[in-house]
Amino acid sequence: MKLLFIGDIVGQPGRNAVKILLPKLREQHRLDFVIANGENSAGGSGITPKIAEEIFSAGVDVITSGDHLWDQKEVLELLASEKRFLRPMNYPADVPGHGSGIFNAGKHAIGVLNFQGRTFMQQQLENPFALALDEVKRLRAQTKILFVDFHAEATSEKIAFGRMLDGQVSAVAGTHTHVQTADEQIFPGGTAYLSDAGFTGPQESVLGREIEPVIKRFLTSMPQRFEVAKERVILHGALIEIDENSGKALKISRVAERLI
Repeated sequence: MKLLFIGDIVGQPGRNAVKILLPKLREQHRLDFVIANGENSAGGSGITPKIAEEIFSAGVDVITSGDHLWDQKEVLELLASEKRFLRPMNYPADVPGHGSGIFNAGKHAIGVLNFQGRTFMQQQLENPFALALDEVKRLRAQTKILFVDFHAEATSEKIAFGRMLDGQVSAVAGTHTHVQTADEQIFPGGTAYLSDAGFTGPQESVLGREIEPVIKRFLTSMPQRFEVAKERVILHGALIEIDENSGKALKISRVAERLI
């Protein structure tokens, strides 16, 4: 099975990159399944049902999220009605939506899980380490092919989470920092790992936002309006090949596809 994970989609430039580039990537790599983090897809903050449908229509099978989940009030409708949209699983149980799911990927099923870290994060959710193993065990009863989006700040927390799940899931990819890391690898137990998939959007920016207002904020400590930038749009992510019988990863490579 060939799976593409797309790093945080930022604003309209990021959505345009997915819309234009994904069909080519699907054909080029003969992709079986596509997952994208969409928590910054609405003007750089949050997601709406309309934008989620735009991303699904572009060829994404499942959308994950993170700490910007609540930035758009319309997300409640999305959480209530769309099983292909996941929120971090370590929210309290009575929060709307789902943190994991089993999805059809042609001849095989794939489980997708979304967790959020706690180190250096403003939202202090329940401990993802304490919750992950039980949920992975539950999903493994249905399929051995499991993918985890771990939305977290600290690389140490991400690596520890991936190491804990080594041999239990097919892949763990980090999101949130918007900086693609160069540590793609397959752990001894067969789990593909990447600390951060990067972000899909304008790279001539500060993490997707216009440069000058961010610099001014650092210089003055005064509030600024951070608009989404526009230039040098790149789709970042990870391409992962998985053995369909064992669920173990065979290959992982970083993706950086420029939108011309």
